[in-house]
Amino acid sequence: MPYKILIVEDDENIAKYIHTCLSVGGYESEICMDGQSAVELAADRCYDLILLDVMLPGLDGFEVMEKIRGYGIPVIYLTAMQDVTNKVRGLKSGAEDYIVKPFETLELLARIELVMKRHRKTDAVLHYGRIRLDTEKHTVQMDDRPVSLTPKEFDVLAFFIRHRDVVISREQLLAAIWGYQFEGETRTVDTHVQQVRKKLDLQGLLVTVPKYGYRLLKTEG
Repeated sequence: MPYKILIVEDDENIAKYIHTCLSVGGYESEICMDGQSAVELAADRCYDLILLDVMLPGLDGFEVMEKIRGYGIPVIYLTAMQDVTNKVRGLKSGAEDYIVKPFETLELLARIELVMKRHRKTDAVLHYGRIRLDTEKHTVQMDDRPVSLTPKEFDVLAFFIRHRDVVISREQLLAAIWGYQFEGETRTVDTHVQQVRKKLDLQGLLVTVPKYGYRLLKTEG
Protein backbone atom coordinates (compact mmCIF):
# COMPACT_ATOMS: atom_id res chain seq x y z
CA MET A 1 0.00 0.00 0.00
CA PRO A 2 1.52 3.38 -1.01
CA TYR A 3 2.61 5.72 1.72
CA LYS A 4 0.42 8.79 2.15
CA ILE A 5 1.83 12.30 2.45
CA LEU A 6 0.04 15.50 3.45
CA ILE A 7 1.13 18.56 1.43
CA VAL A 8 0.52 21.79 3.36
CA GLU A 9 1.01 24.57 0.80
CA ASP A 10 -1.13 27.62 0.05
CA ASP A 11 0.18 28.22 -3.47
CA GLU A 12 -1.98 26.01 -5.69
CA ASN A 13 0.59 25.70 -8.49
CA ILE A 14 3.39 24.72 -6.11
CA ALA A 15 1.09 22.26 -4.34
CA LYS A 16 0.22 20.60 -7.65
CA TYR A 17 3.92 20.45 -8.58
CA ILE A 18 4.75 18.73 -5.27
CA HIS A 19 1.84 16.32 -5.82
CA THR A 20 3.31 15.42 -9.23
CA CYS A 21 6.78 14.96 -7.70
CA LEU A 22 5.36 12.55 -5.13
CA SER A 23 3.48 10.55 -7.74
CA VAL A 24 6.81 9.97 -9.51
CA GLY A 25 8.09 8.41 -6.29
CA GLY A 26 5.01 6.21 -5.94
CA TYR A 27 3.50 8.14 -3.02
CA GLU A 28 -0.13 9.08 -2.50
CA SER A 29 -0.69 12.66 -1.40
CA GLU A 30 -3.37 15.08 -0.28
CA ILE A 31 -3.20 18.87 -0.50
CA CYS A 32 -4.13 21.23 2.33
CA MET A 33 -3.87 25.00 1.90
CA ASP A 34 -4.02 26.50 5.41
CA GLY A 35 -2.52 25.84 8.83
CA GLN A 36 -5.67 25.14 10.83
CA SER A 37 -6.91 22.55 8.33
CA ALA A 38 -3.48 20.90 8.47
CA VAL A 39 -3.76 20.52 12.25
CA GLU A 40 -7.23 18.99 11.93
CA LEU A 41 -6.14 16.56 9.21
CA ALA A 42 -2.97 15.57 11.09
CA ALA A 43 -5.09 14.72 14.15
CA ASP A 44 -6.44 11.71 12.24
CA ARG A 45 -2.84 10.39 12.10
CA CYS A 46 -3.41 8.68 8.77
CA TYR A 47 -0.33 10.23 7.13
CA ASP A 48 3.16 8.79 6.94
CA LEU A 49 4.77 12.21 6.38
CA ILE A 50 3.84 15.89 6.25
CA LEU A 51 5.44 18.40 3.86
CA LEU A 52 4.88 21.74 5.57
CA ASP A 53 5.23 25.28 4.22
CA VAL A 54 6.09 28.02 6.73
CA MET A 55 4.19 30.97 5.31
CA LEU A 56 0.55 29.86 5.53
CA PRO A 57 -2.76 31.66 6.09
CA GLY A 58 -4.04 31.41 9.65
CA LEU A 59 -1.53 29.33 11.58
CA ASP A 60 1.97 29.48 10.10
CA GLY A 61 4.11 26.37 9.68
CA PHE A 62 5.92 26.80 12.99
CA GLU A 63 2.59 27.12 14.84
CA VAL A 64 1.27 24.04 13.04
CA MET A 65 4.36 22.11 14.12
CA GLU A 66 3.80 23.08 17.74
CA LYS A 67 0.29 21.63 17.64
CA ILE A 68 1.09 18.38 15.79
CA ARG A 69 4.45 17.55 17.35
CA GLY A 70 2.96 14.90 19.61
CA TYR A 71 1.26 12.99 16.79
CA GLY A 72 4.40 11.09 15.80
CA ILE A 73 4.19 12.06 12.12
CA PRO A 74 7.55 13.04 10.59
CA VAL A 75 7.60 16.55 9.11
CA ILE A 76 9.74 18.15 6.41
CA TYR A 77 9.55 21.90 5.95
CA LEU A 78 9.29 23.01 2.30
CA THR A 79 9.67 26.77 2.25
CA ALA A 80 11.06 29.79 0.43
CA MET A 81 12.44 31.09 3.74
CA GLN A 82 16.13 30.31 3.40
CA ASP A 83 17.75 32.33 6.19
CA VAL A 84 19.68 30.37 8.80
CA THR A 85 17.54 31.62 11.71
CA ASN A 86 14.35 30.09 10.31
CA LYS A 87 16.13 26.91 9.29
CA VAL A 88 17.49 26.45 12.82
CA ARG A 89 14.08 27.24 14.27
CA GLY A 90 12.43 24.70 12.00
CA LEU A 91 14.86 21.91 12.86
CA LYS A 92 14.73 22.68 16.58
CA SER A 93 10.95 22.49 16.45
CA GLY A 94 11.23 18.79 15.71
CA ALA A 95 11.15 18.68 11.91
CA GLU A 96 13.18 15.99 10.15
CA ASP A 97 14.46 18.28 7.39
CA TYR A 98 14.19 21.79 5.98
CA ILE A 99 14.17 22.12 2.18
CA VAL A 100 14.34 25.50 0.50
CA LYS A 101 12.34 26.21 -2.65
CA PRO A 102 12.94 25.84 -5.53
CA PHE A 103 14.00 22.20 -5.45
CA GLU A 104 14.32 19.37 -7.97
CA THR A 105 12.01 16.37 -7.96
CA LEU A 106 14.76 13.86 -7.29
CA GLU A 107 16.23 15.96 -4.49
CA LEU A 108 12.84 16.01 -2.75
CA LEU A 109 12.34 12.27 -3.24
CA ALA A 110 15.82 11.49 -1.94
CA ARG A 111 15.29 13.59 1.18
CA ILE A 112 11.86 11.98 1.77
CA GLU A 113 13.42 8.55 1.37
CA LEU A 114 16.01 9.31 4.06
CA VAL A 115 13.30 10.41 6.48
CA MET A 116 11.19 7.34 5.71
CA LYS A 117 14.23 5.13 6.38
CA ARG A 118 14.78 6.76 9.75
CA HIS A 119 11.18 5.99 10.64
CA ARG A 120 11.35 2.55 9.02
CA LYS A 121 8.56 3.44 6.60
CA THR A 122 10.39 2.38 3.44
CA ASP A 123 10.03 -1.11 2.05
CA ALA A 124 12.95 -3.25 3.24
CA VAL A 125 12.75 -5.49 0.17
CA LEU A 126 12.58 -4.13 -3.38
CA HIS A 127 11.71 -6.20 -6.45
CA TYR A 128 12.42 -5.57 -10.10
CA GLY A 129 11.82 -8.39 -12.55
CA ARG A 130 14.14 -11.23 -11.53
CA ILE A 131 15.94 -9.05 -8.99
CA ARG A 132 15.35 -9.02 -5.24
CA LEU A 133 17.12 -6.32 -3.20
CA ASP A 134 17.05 -6.34 0.62
CA THR A 135 17.94 -2.90 1.98
CA GLU A 136 18.30 -4.08 5.59
CA LYS A 137 20.49 -7.12 4.92
CA HIS A 138 22.21 -5.27 2.04
CA THR A 139 21.89 -8.28 -0.25
CA VAL A 140 20.91 -8.69 -3.90
CA GLN A 141 19.61 -11.84 -5.55
CA MET A 142 18.82 -12.59 -9.15
CA ASP A 143 16.79 -15.73 -9.84
CA ASP A 144 17.44 -16.63 -6.15
CA ARG A 145 21.21 -16.50 -6.68
CA PRO A 146 23.30 -13.93 -4.79
CA VAL A 147 24.89 -11.10 -6.76
CA SER A 148 27.95 -9.34 -5.38
CA LEU A 149 27.77 -5.53 -5.55
CA THR A 150 29.95 -2.84 -4.04
CA PRO A 151 28.16 -0.54 -1.56
CA LYS A 152 27.81 2.23 -4.15
CA GLU A 153 26.61 -0.19 -6.84
CA PHE A 154 23.99 -1.39 -4.35
CA ASP A 155 22.86 2.19 -3.72
CA VAL A 156 22.72 2.92 -7.46
CA LEU A 157 20.55 -0.15 -8.10
CA ALA A 158 18.21 0.67 -5.19
CA PHE A 159 17.84 4.26 -6.42
CA PHE A 160 16.91 3.18 -9.94
CA ILE A 161 14.41 0.58 -8.70
CA ARG A 162 12.73 3.16 -6.46
CA HIS A 163 12.59 5.64 -9.35
CA ARG A 164 11.92 3.32 -12.25
CA ASP A 165 10.84 4.86 -15.55
CA VAL A 166 12.21 8.26 -14.48
CA VAL A 167 14.94 9.88 -16.56
CA ILE A 168 17.78 10.64 -14.14
CA SER A 169 20.69 12.89 -15.03
CA ARG A 170 24.26 11.96 -14.14
CA GLU A 171 24.43 15.01 -11.89
CA GLN A 172 21.25 14.00 -10.04
CA LEU A 173 22.54 10.48 -9.48
CA LEU A 174 25.91 11.81 -8.35
CA ALA A 175 24.22 14.07 -5.81
CA ALA A 176 21.79 11.40 -4.56
CA ILE A 177 24.34 8.59 -4.12
CA TRP A 178 27.63 10.35 -3.44
CA GLY A 179 26.21 13.42 -1.70
CA TYR A 180 25.55 16.99 -2.68
CA GLN A 181 29.05 18.05 -1.65
CA PHE A 182 30.84 15.30 -3.59
CA GLU A 183 33.30 16.80 -6.05
CA GLY A 184 33.73 13.77 -8.27
CA GLU A 185 33.12 13.56 -11.99
CA THR A 186 30.13 12.18 -13.83
CA ARG A 187 32.24 9.35 -15.25
CA THR A 188 32.12 7.93 -11.71
CA VAL A 189 28.38 7.52 -12.32
CA ASP A 190 28.92 5.95 -15.74
CA THR A 191 31.34 3.37 -14.34
CA HIS A 192 28.96 2.30 -11.56
CA VAL A 193 25.92 2.18 -13.87
CA GLN A 194 27.84 0.03 -16.35
CA GLN A 195 28.78 -2.41 -13.58
CA VAL A 196 25.20 -2.61 -12.31
CA ARG A 197 23.91 -3.16 -15.83
CA LYS A 198 26.45 -5.94 -16.44
CA LYS A 199 26.10 -7.75 -13.11
CA LEU A 200 22.27 -7.71 -13.15
CA ASP A 201 21.83 -8.38 -16.88
CA LEU A 202 19.99 -5.07 -17.37
CA GLN A 203 21.00 -4.45 -20.97
CA GLY A 204 17.98 -2.97 -22.73
CA LEU A 205 16.35 -2.12 -19.40
CA LEU A 206 18.80 0.29 -17.74
CA VAL A 207 19.11 2.49 -20.80
CA THR A 208 21.29 5.48 -21.57
CA VAL A 209 19.59 8.77 -22.39
CA PRO A 210 22.08 10.47 -24.76
CA LYS A 211 23.83 13.56 -23.38
CA TYR A 212 21.80 13.41 -20.18
CA GLY A 213 21.76 10.28 -18.03
CA TYR A 214 19.87 7.02 -17.54
CA ARG A 215 16.45 5.47 -17.17
CA LEU A 216 15.37 2.12 -15.72
CA LEU A 217 12.41 0.99 -17.79
CA LYS A 218 9.28 -0.40 -16.16
CA THR A 219 8.91 -4.14 -16.08
CA GLU A 220 6.74 -6.68 -14.30
CA GLY A 221 7.67 -7.13 -10.62
